[in-house]
Amino acid sequence: GNVKNLELKWVLPNQVFGAWQATPLVVDGVMYVTQRPNDVLALDAKTGRVFWQYRYTVSPDARVCCGANNRGVAILGDTLYLGTLDGHLVAIDRTTGRSLWDVAVGDPKLGYSITMAPLIVKDKVLVGSGGGEYGIRGFIAAFDARTGKELWRFHTIPGPGEKGHETWGGDSWKTGGGSVWVTPSYDPTLNLTYWGVGNPGPDWNPDQRPGDNLYTDSVVALDPDTGALKWHFQFSPNDPYDYDSVQIAVLADLNWKGTPTKAILWANRNGFFYVLDRTNGRFLLGAPFVKVNWASGLDEKGRPIPTPQPEGQPTWPGVQGGTNWYSPSFSPRTGLLYVSAWEGYASVFKKEKAEYVPGRNFLGGGGTPYTGVTGAPGVRVGRATPLNTWTDAAGNGAVMAIDPQTGQKKWVFKQFDVTDSGNLTTATDLLFTGGREGYFYALDARTGTELWKASLGGQIANGPITYAIDGKQYVSVISGNSLVTFALRD
Repeated sequence: GNVKNLELKWVLPNQVFGAWQATPLVVDGVMYVTQRPNDVLALDAKTGRVFWQYRYTVSPDARVCCGANNRGVAILGDTLYLGTLDGHLVAIDRTTGRSLWDVAVGDPKLGYSITMAPLIVKDKVLVGSGGGEYGIRGFIAAFDARTGKELWRFHTIPGPGEKGHETWGGDSWKTGGGSVWVTPSYDPTLNLTYWGVGNPGPDWNPDQRPGDNLYTDSVVALDPDTGALKWHFQFSPNDPYDYDSVQIAVLADLNWKGTPTKAILWANRNGFFYVLDRTNGRFLLGAPFVKVNWASGLDEKGRPIPTPQPEGQPTWPGVQGGTNWYSPSFSPRTGLLYVSAWEGYASVFKKEKAEYVPGRNFLGGGGTPYTGVTGAPGVRVGRATPLNTWTDAAGNGAVMAIDPQTGQKKWVFKQFDVTDSGNLTTATDLLFTGGREGYFYALDARTGTELWKASLGGQIANGPITYAIDGKQYVSVISGNSLVTFALRD
């Protein structure tokens, strides 16, 4: 249909203030969505009428680094599955909103949490642990979908006797971080799950954790039946910049140099775009998609060639990265990957000795936004920059289309402010996206041309969805504290 004929159908206000990062699910005309901190709503997906609300009481022991976020629920049959800020996994009857079981996954007093939407594979519920800024030892775990019994656990920080343990100096593995806070991808043909793993701890002082620090800043391919590691690829060894690799693993079947290839496409927080063979993790291609100066490039195996900047000088990309957790999208029609990025964004990093205290931040330094303003000699300091000023120092949001065959950008749609929005592409070559300035856009997926936009009034920090009921197609997105749904006019 004509995208210009989109009309607003209904709006649901969020009852809890703060970032609303959930992506809804729609099943049989019912929408299920989480709101902060850990409430679940069942809605009529045509009208927005609320059927029921499940409220979870978060323990006062819960602690999270970056807001009381939740990114959604999973569903299997008539049961929903919710991860909580205090490290629990809860099963909920999708008809009544009643809790069926509730199991503890990690100790919230030590910083363990669950902010990701779980993943269902066969009869299992898979989740990862948040808490990388608290000196946790990250893990991924699988639970029986019917009973909640834990079936296996894979530690993202290998212990003594485990492969990869040699990449941690001394006892640094015990507080190694490696959180997992974004839903993985699953290939049913290969029966593999692909998980992005977060930063090492302490974040900014690599001297306290000598070695490559596996499996932080990596993708790990796990057998969902057993939790066995099949392969891994590390993007940023011994990371001193907090470049979590928790981006979505986009699975695409490509004709790679004349050979049909099962690939992973990965725009990484470190500023490089990667193509990997998802059967074995082999590096196929890597190229920067934003300004990068922490590395001069990648070697033939995809390992970065570090170029650390002098103390007090800016590092590109900044601590939020060239992109972050927000969902990219791949269109098999155009052959392009669509990424929300922070362009021209840098930080000045510092490192300091960090002492581990259970449940306390374990950072080892910090990162100051760089705006090109000179303070003391040799030091750059942050300052507010007018939002209408486009400079390499301030940084702005952009949606870009990347050709996986070359790593080159086909087009870039620049935005007024930085962006945390996910992307959605359709079979009619539309791209829906948002940004912090509150606009919801429809772009031409082939050219990046703006076709339509609506001012929704608040930050868009989730992935839009589309669904059809009774022959009518809807598009839903969350802006600020409101869930907004559009449909084509009759």
